[in-house]
Amino acid sequence: MNKQFFDDLATKITSTLPPVPSGIKGEMESSIRHVLHNAFDKLDLVTREDFDVQSMVLQKTRIKLELLEKKIKSLEDSLLEQNKEEKK
Repeated sequence: MNKQFFDDLATKITSTLPPVPSGIKGEMESSIRHVLHNAFDKLDLVTREDFDVQSMVLQKTRIKLELLEKKIKSLEDSLLEQNKEEKK
């Protein structure tokens, strides 16, 4: 999460509060920003970019797995055929 996100969110939350003196409003906004930042840090979130990269890696891995499964099946079928022919 970037700093701008927390700044915008803190401003939006502060704007929903009842009117208060401007000095207090700034302190409240700063405190809200700090609380939000700490809360999001504890959530152990990943960035969208990291998520997208991992999704692509997973997709490639699934494709490779499917290909390997097909190859194994083909090899198993070949072995079964060889065993059948040897028994004849």
